[in-house]
Amino acid sequence: MRTIPRSRLLLFVRLIVLGLTSIVLGGFLLAWSGLYNVAASRGHWAVIDAILTFGMTNSVKTHALGIEARPLDSKDLVTLGAAHFQSGCALCHGAPGVPVSPIAQSMLPSPPDLSKSMREWRDRELFWIVKNGIKYTGMPAWVAQERDDEVWAVVAFLRRLPTLDAAAYRDMALGGLTVPAQSGREIATTEATSGAVSACARCHGEKQRGPNSRLVPVLHGQPVGFLMAALEDYANARRPSGIMQPLASDLSADDRERVARYYAGLAPPATPEPPSSDEAVERGRMLATRGDPGARIPPCMDCHNTSSLEVYPRLAGQHAAYMANRLRLWKNGLTSRSSTDAIMAPIARSLSEQQIEDVSVYFSSMHAPAPGKQNH
Repeated sequence: MRTIPRSRLLLFVRLIVLGLTSIVLGGFLLAWSGLYNVAASRGHWAVIDAILTFGMTNSVKTHALGIEARPLDSKDLVTLGAAHFQSGCALCHGAPGVPVSPIAQSMLPSPPDLSKSMREWRDRELFWIVKNGIKYTGMPAWVAQERDDEVWAVVAFLRRLPTLDAAAYRDMALGGLTVPAQSGREIATTEATSGAVSACARCHGEKQRGPNSRLVPVLHGQPVGFLMAALEDYANARRPSGIMQPLASDLSADDRERVARYYAGLAPPATPEPPSSDEAVERGRMLATRGDPGARIPPCMDCHNTSSLEVYPRLAGQHAAYMANRLRLWKNGLTSRSSTDAIMAPIARSLSEQQIEDVSVYFSSMHAPAPGKQNH
């Protein structure tokens, strides 16, 4: 086997070091000189754009390798993601019937219209992008990094988005909300509301119509005190949610009180969810009314009945999927600075998976009391 002379090997190493040093020095001199135009109006040189795109694509793929994708075919998950896309994403990315904002079109890089073109990202890669954002672009990280469940909802909707036309998108994203036309005076003198960007009813329903997604809580008939406390916790980042924190922080204290009183005065949807099994309902009833002393789980009804303090939600008629998700979040370690979360998190961590399912099914099978029959 022929060996390379030592002198030639040393020369080769020196040339590599010299080349790398020249590249680094050249890059420094270019940055120091200020000759490279950083204006968004000029765009990148083709070679710079290719390098940045290559690096971004491979960075996403590498950092997403350990993420286990979740099933995304749930209608509830897709609907929840659609509502957030309308309020948090459509301004920059557009949507069927919603043009990309001219401001977003002037960003560098400009956000893609995801309803028309999307890279061949895997589900785990889309999740990583939505959760972490992309440096040096306008793509922000998810506000509440603890809430992977919310991020997956957006990913589920992104998978559905290219199949929607304008009417289907509006129906899904606005949740059947009817937005009245504004007069010329209203358009001229008030903030635009025609897109219903921050309307609570997109997710939570209105009048006799409850939420379209069972992953969203029913607010109808809940105590004013509970609703106001929840909105204040979201607005002040004491309760993590990448969906609710931005919306609640845009409301003044007076607005939060008006919203709370509006939903507190609504009659809950009349028809409870059909239970998965009578046995599950009975097991849930026993846990809700008697607790589990051996596991140090108090009866749910101690805090969640119609005569409880206003800071506690009434659970009768609540969606089982929403309650189970909340309990699992606490059980898996979600923490917040909310006073009620500090009470519920230790209890949820003591629940078994079977108990979570049973107690959620039990409460969802109950008829919620009318607003006049509970404190608010």
